[in-house]
Amino acid sequence: MSEKVCRDCHLISYGHTCPSCKAIDLSDDFSGLAIILAPKDSVIAKIMKIEKKGRYALRVR
Repeated sequence: MSEKVCRDCHLISYGHTCPSCKAIDLSDDFSGLAIILAPKDSVIAKIMKIEKKGRYALRVR
């Protein structure tokens, strides 16, 4: 099973729905990776508006 990325929140996951926002609009075409461990303390998480830890794509096509 390949990695899929949510077009709404950019979370990288496996499966047919996003575990974070429950969206079904997923893509397998993405670039860049940001691993967020502490979203409250991360400047990148604040810029990307991320509130949960996880693996996120920087660009989704």
